[in-house]
Amino acid sequence: MRIKKLLGAVAVVLAVTVGATGCGSRPGAATNSSSADAAGALVGISMPTQTSERWIADGKNVSESLTKLGYKTDLQYANDDIPTQVSQIENMLTKGAKSLIIAAIDGTTLTDVLAKAKEQNVKVIAYDRLINGTPNVDYYTTFDNYEVGVQQATSLLTGLGLVDASGKKVEGKGPFNVELFAGSPDDNNANFFWTGAMDTLKPYLDAGTLKVPSGQTKFEQAAILRWQAATAQKRMEDILTAAYGSGKKLDGVLSPYDGLSIGIISALTSTGGYSKGALPVVTGQDAEKGSVKSIVAGEQYSTIFKDTRKLGEQAVKMVDAVLKGQQPETNDTETYNNKVKVVPAFLLKSVIVTKDNYKQELIDSGYYTDADIK
Repeated sequence: MRIKKLLGAVAVVLAVTVGATGCGSRPGAATNSSSADAAGALVGISMPTQTSERWIADGKNVSESLTKLGYKTDLQYANDDIPTQVSQIENMLTKGAKSLIIAAIDGTTLTDVLAKAKEQNVKVIAYDRLINGTPNVDYYTTFDNYEVGVQQATSLLTGLGLVDASGKKVEGKGPFNVELFAGSPDDNNANFFWTGAMDTLKPYLDAGTLKVPSGQTKFEQAAILRWQAATAQKRMEDILTAAYGSGKKLDGVLSPYDGLSIGIISALTSTGGYSKGALPVVTGQDAEKGSVKSIVAGEQYSTIFKDTRKLGEQAVKMVDAVLKGQQPETNDTETYNNKVKVVPAFLLKSVIVTKDNYKQELIDSGYYTDADIK
């Protein structure tokens, strides 16, 4: 499915909404709350883990931005443990948090604690990962996750030479052997990444230009619980042992996350016998420092850069709006159905990064310094 942009506000009975057209909800629409009520309010920030540098940076960025606006923050990391995350959110509510920003470990496990949030009139912003199975999530900010999957697959095709730099299909190449990895099955985003990637790869798989020697082409077979590098490494080792004997060459790997890419590359160099200078095309996501270094070194081929500074900025804007009794801006009110409701969302854009453009996208933009990736 394609992420659809909201083309206009739906007319309703209240006259104040007439003319509220454009891309998404009208920011700044007043409600019964006041700006004075928001002054110094506590905002709970629940992040899934500290094992990824991305989440550490996200939490710090959001907390610092809210503090600059005069809010108090309670930033917690759950270390990929669901009961810990639930307990931390409960503690935030006990402390009197007026709003919550939550990047869920498992988007289906927060129903009860968010019911408590609703009882206390606490507004909930789902951060990057959709919270499922509850009506008590108010807004969602993320990237266009289907498009991220398209970009991952496109970068794989480009690395294999099946698509040129302009995006045009190159005829007469292949067949190539590839293997497919997916994200954690309890992360709603993983399904969007997979769907976008597989929609893009399907014509090549159907034509036999791409082959998957392991035969593992279903999401359930490719999924890596909790996005763990060690799990990805073990799966890659098992695939190499079972499907790549007798000198069969692996040409590319669809990896949906840099952390998994590290594990995959470790398996390729240890079990597969590939040298770091002659690895298959390996994709990724999140532009983590270690993987950017790997890209510069000619090992990992690509990553998808999601500028989390902009994601954090959007989450902060949403919280600031709801605490001031205003309606946050959204640009998608159709796509993200959490099985109970369609959650209004604001989607951001991502970028394919390779050795050719990492400096422009990551260094020149100020996301990293040269020293960060040396």
